Amino acid sequence: MADKVTKKYDQSSITVLEGLDPVRKRPGMYIGSTDERGLHHLIVELVDNSVDEALAGHCDTVEITITKEGAVSVTDNGRGIPVGLHAKEKISTVEVVLTKLHAGGKFGDGGYKVSGGLHGVGLSVVNALSEWLEVEVCQDGKLYKQKYNRGIPMRVLSEVGRCNRSGTKITFYPDGDIFETVEFSYDTIRSRLREVAYLNKGLTVILQDMRPNRERQETFVFENGIMDFVEYLNRTKTAMFEKPIYVHKKYKEGDVEIALQYNDGYSEIVYSYANNINTEEGGTHLTGLKNALTKVINEYAQKQSILKDSEKLSGDDVREGLTAVVSVKLTDPLFEGQTKTKLGNTEMRSAVEKSVIEGLGTYLEENPKDAKELVLKGLTAQRAREAAKSARELTRRKGALESTTLPGKLSDCTDRDPTDTEVYIVEGDSAGGTAKQGRDRRFQAILPLRGKILNVEKSRLGKVLENAEIKAMITAFGCGIGEDFDANKLRYNKIIIMTDADVDGSHIRILLLTFFFRYMRPLVEKGHVYIAQPPLYKVARGKTVEYCYNDKELEQKLDQMGRKGVDIQRYKGLGEMNAEQLWGTTMNPASRTLLHVNMDDAFEADSIFSVLMGELPELRRKFIEDNAKLVVDLDI
Repeated sequence: MADKVTKKYDQSSITVLEGLDPVRKRPGMYIGSTDERGLHHLIVELVDNSVDEALAGHCDTVEITITKEGAVSVTDNGRGIPVGLHAKEKISTVEVVLTKLHAGGKFGDGGYKVSGGLHGVGLSVVNALSEWLEVEVCQDGKLYKQKYNRGIPMRVLSEVGRCNRSGTKITFYPDGDIFETVEFSYDTIRSRLREVAYLNKGLTVILQDMRPNRERQETFVFENGIMDFVEYLNRTKTAMFEKPIYVHKKYKEGDVEIALQYNDGYSEIVYSYANNINTEEGGTHLTGLKNALTKVINEYAQKQSILKDSEKLSGDDVREGLTAVVSVKLTDPLFEGQTKTKLGNTEMRSAVEKSVIEGLGTYLEENPKDAKELVLKGLTAQRAREAAKSARELTRRKGALESTTLPGKLSDCTDRDPTDTEVYIVEGDSAGGTAKQGRDRRFQAILPLRGKILNVEKSRLGKVLENAEIKAMITAFGCGIGEDFDANKLRYNKIIIMTDADVDGSHIRILLLTFFFRYMRPLVEKGHVYIAQPPLYKVARGKTVEYCYNDKELEQKLDQMGRKGVDIQRYKGLGEMNAEQLWGTTMNPASRTLLHVNMDDAFEADSIFSVLMGELPELRRKFIEDNAKLVVDLDI
């Protein structure tokens, strides 16, 4: 039982947070988190406001700049935030939207018909969570400016000059007292902006980085919108149709835009959006798309006597190899929470279903060759699924997937509490032996794998289950696979991939992460998968020993230590390190560096390579440089 609170509880115990204080007190309620993801959500809020101007027909260019100091500015050529005195608040309207929660032009009838920012908190939240923020508005040939410090205006909005355009520019520097990091990732911003450009055909989005030694600039504009998006997603695959099937319908409920294309792969890639917001958890529009696809393809197959009346393809069968984007725009979307991950408008399900039935149905009728090929692909998927189910049941009967029958090569830990344990996946028996000697056996398990596992991106589940190394992982983790997968049965809190710092190590790491993404994705989404970073060099001078993880670190270390009398050892593999070195550099929780693999970069989730390396840009660049042939071999 909890300790009893003895302090008096009365009216004086109730605190009322004023102005933007609630945001600074509980930032997670407004931006999801205060880590790197929450940091970048600030930019998303500002860009969404500019895109709303584009949706209203008043903006065709949005420019995002990371300044030399590490701040971010978002500029558009829209109408500009109104600068006049607000009738109720008696301050400028600019100051109202920057300091008052739930203030904006998305609540009444005159501001925006379609908008992503519905709660009226975007600008004010960014302001509240910034060390400083500066707003500039161009309207009627006049330039207005105002600056804020942690949400508090430093002066009133003032006219400071003339301008020959219209629009808004907001520059902000995030508050280091709020966020775990205030350093923006160019790749993360780039990913979201390219997505925005795809979803708004004709909109020009410019991104530039002005930080020293990082200077670069890119422009995104796509005249075919989500059709270009789908072709991009399928760029590494062989498409079944020459061009994506495109449907655009307008209903009283809202606009529905769909692009889809099948490829010769086995994975399903479907992204859903509502008012340009990526609904990561789907919702009614995604349900409508899936229902309609299954209905249309089955009805066509039965009508053409490819399927008998009693036969039916499942949703999984008809979506094998599908790449699709569904984007809906509606006046009053219902989202779950401020971060908007799931759409709840029931009317959009029927609107999307109607669009797909009409659009895809017409395409199938007009392209019988493509239609037959599509149905046959579904039948092949159905047979493969049934074969995989049989293989899984056979494997289960043999006990290969049961968590109680652990693989012999696994050196398990003594602690049985999954929240405290971790398992290292290492390549080869040599590295496995060193890791076994160097680990803390209380909470660290070692699972050595022999050679390179199967590339699951090019294989169905039945073949996957025949691979001995994959079966060993499935058994060790205890979660099952496919329809039997249950993340709650995971036997270790951290799954750490520890491969050599060379080409083969990169190859094995890619293949392992591919397997996790395709068959154990919840483990990635829930933050259980990590990459260990063993050092590439040992630098010694006398009794002083330093470790470097890449060539750049080596050069920096040599500049510090001097180059004379220094002994440099390049590790070709983990097996060359002794147990003490491996523990000190890679396995000791107090000193090791682990790269956290996560799925925040949903836009890049189309290709294995970009998914796995999207959060690790420095590793990606090095990997491309070192493994040009491997990139081709893996189709990434």
